[in-house]
Amino acid sequence: MPLRVVFADDNFLMREGMTALLAEVDGIDLVGTATDAATLLALVDELAPDAVLTDIRMPPTHTKEGIDAARLIRSRHPQVGVVVLSQYVEEDYAFELLADGVAGRGYLLKERVTDLAELGRALREVAGGGSVLDPLVVEALLARRAAETPLLGLTDREREVLREMATGRNNAAIATTLFMSDRAVEKHIGSVFQKLGLVDEHAVNRRVSAVLAYLEASGSAR
Repeated sequence: MPLRVVFADDNFLMREGMTALLAEVDGIDLVGTATDAATLLALVDELAPDAVLTDIRMPPTHTKEGIDAARLIRSRHPQVGVVVLSQYVEEDYAFELLADGVAGRGYLLKERVTDLAELGRALREVAGGGSVLDPLVVEALLARRAAETPLLGLTDREREVLREMATGRNNAAIATTLFMSDRAVEKHIGSVFQKLGLVDEHAVNRRVSAVLAYLEASGSAR
């Protein structure tokens, strides 16, 4: 069955463009659009979609209505995945989105939405309870804590693997991206978890959780 999606953005051209883009993604059915957070929440209550794609900045304040809506949706409808779109890398918003859990949540830059394969993958990932973070967001989050002792203990290669893990890629995808063997990827992942003290992590979103558990334990810089 197609993945049922609701999209929210107050910009008319963005809504029209996204409607056209989603129509090109196999297995995606756009069942509703909203121009503000209140309408988005009402549509989710009414339509019970599989996933939501929403801008961060919407009326009335154009600050973080999309983040607040995403957290409410996940609280009210745990079966609905949410991908938040942002024009820029905003680490504080990423932390806020993921503060009470990473399952079923994603944070992507708007520049990624023209990659239909990536957009479809992100929506399916969160709809299935997984997590997706834009690589640039992951890099920014890691940079905030680069001076902390646990990260200093990682080799350059382990840092690269950690970054790829946090974007939601599986071992095979990491191996392809970093030109490594599957066995080498497994070895580096084991070393990363060991050095960060996350060897007992068993969450379904293990790769994203590994990064965020460490970052949140360190405390976000403000």
